[in-house]
Amino acid sequence: MDLVEIPPGWFWMGWEDGHPGERPRHRVWIESFRIARAPVTNRDYASFLASTGTASPPWWGDPRFSHPAQPVVGVNWPEAVAYCDWLAQETGLGHRLPTEAEWEKAARGGLCAARFPWGDARPAVSSFDRPPLVTDTPANSLGLLALSGVCHEWCLDWEDDGYYARSPERSPQGPPSGTRKASRGGAWRHQDPWSPVAHRSSLPPHLRYSDYGFRVVRATS
Repeated sequence: MDLVEIPPGWFWMGWEDGHPGERPRHRVWIESFRIARAPVTNRDYASFLASTGTASPPWWGDPRFSHPAQPVVGVNWPEAVAYCDWLAQETGLGHRLPTEAEWEKAARGGLCAARFPWGDARPAVSSFDRPPLVTDTPANSLGLLALSGVCHEWCLDWEDDGYYARSPERSPQGPPSGTRKASRGGAWRHQDPWSPVAHRSSLPPHLRYSDYGFRVVRATS
């Protein structure tokens, strides 16, 4: 898996123009980590299915969703965690889902005030009828792919709209409990697929949607 190293440091998380749960904009320190260049693809997930005997997700056999370079979608949160655990076992290295803060720091790529991961320009494509290939949408300055316009990506955190007002400055992990898991990015199925980099979304962890996938991280320490 192609991983990009994100150095330790401060960044500005959230934005004042978003939904209430995306405010206030606040400064956060994140330790170094490595994040996958792209969401887990059908090609990646097929190896997990073959190795573990896990049931394939919905839409797996649908021709609109079956290209090897499309993100795997229809995976719920426990299955995304199971994939990370399997990958850790296969490689001997710790893999997991990113926290919301890790995802946003990586997605911003040093652009502290841009609307999208690559800047402020909205792509010309206005809609999709299926998940794009992970290489089909603009990359950010770090070469990370499919951060907007493709799929929501599960995160480790529980969701809480009021969390930003009380979150710690260093390595926030989200609230200790909740009913919905946070997600970032998205999403080909929306009327406007181009999600701002600070946008937050969430879903109960057992649910599956055709615009929900995930990417993995690995700690460097």
